[in-house]
Amino acid sequence: MKDVGMKPDSLRLAQATATLHAPAHCIELLRSGNTEKGDALKTARVAGILAAKRTDELIPLCHPLPIHRAEVTFELGDDYVVVTAEVQTIGPTGVEMEALTAASLAALTLYDMLKPYAEPEQLHIEACRLLQKKGGKSHYRRRLRAPKAAAIVVLSDTVARGDKPDTAGVAARQVLKDAGFDPIDYRLLADDATALGSVLAELTGAGVPLVLTVGGTGAGTRDITVDVVARMLTMELPGIMEAARAFGQQRMPFAMLSRGTAGYVGETLVATLPGSRGGTEQSLAAILPGLVHLLDDARAGHAHPGGYA
Repeated sequence: MKDVGMKPDSLRLAQATATLHAPAHCIELLRSGNTEKGDALKTARVAGILAAKRTDELIPLCHPLPIHRAEVTFELGDDYVVVTAEVQTIGPTGVEMEALTAASLAALTLYDMLKPYAEPEQLHIEACRLLQKKGGKSHYRRRLRAPKAAAIVVLSDTVARGDKPDTAGVAARQVLKDAGFDPIDYRLLADDATALGSVLAELTGAGVPLVLTVGGTGAGTRDITVDVVARMLTMELPGIMEAARAFGQQRMPFAMLSRGTAGYVGETLVATLPGSRGGTEQSLAAILPGLVHLLDDARAGHAHPGGYA
């Protein structure tokens, strides 16, 4: 199975359809609800909903997901019935397969209940396809529309002394590169408040759109990053690091100890990430869509396409 452990939960929806072609007298049986096995439409609706809920048992590599909503509806024509399934979840991966399975199983149920009334060649299912999906990376982008500059400032006494390599800052730089940031400035500092303040003043004064600090967010006596950044913020955005802590807490209990903060210093968006590679990667997995949205749309005053629905 694909590893989705680093994907944040989001509200996800999928719609799928399938069409059953049948003789006109079979369609009338659907309208009347009168077959030897009972009301075919009601039975097919239940079958489709159950199929959505059990897709992971039917398709080997599908992830089990909490199904928050599943519905199956029917549109009757003269010699066909269109089945539409809609499935919704809050999770780390989408429900396209659940919607497709629901539409398929509902159509197969109708086929089964109508086959006593038609020859095999008179019944066939076609056009099983996905109509739409929402949520996840297709809905909440993780890549800029156009490149923007960024800077990464790593704070670590041991790394600055050369006692160990920087892995967290390197990981953050790769995430930003993959998200379309270019150029990406990279600075390495000891845990020194004066030096950090000077570098941040330089970067924000130059109008760099995004600055990420890495390290110094804990409770140690040398963890000064948050204190320096907090004094400089002109607009705090507490939800950014709240999201990072919540995401990290589901994966590692020490995420609760991060004092990270985020917000704007003038026109520069600044976020403070933990000094471990895992903490940095988890934080960026949680907050990157929000950073991209701020830099591409929200701060620029662009309208939200379709609102927040």
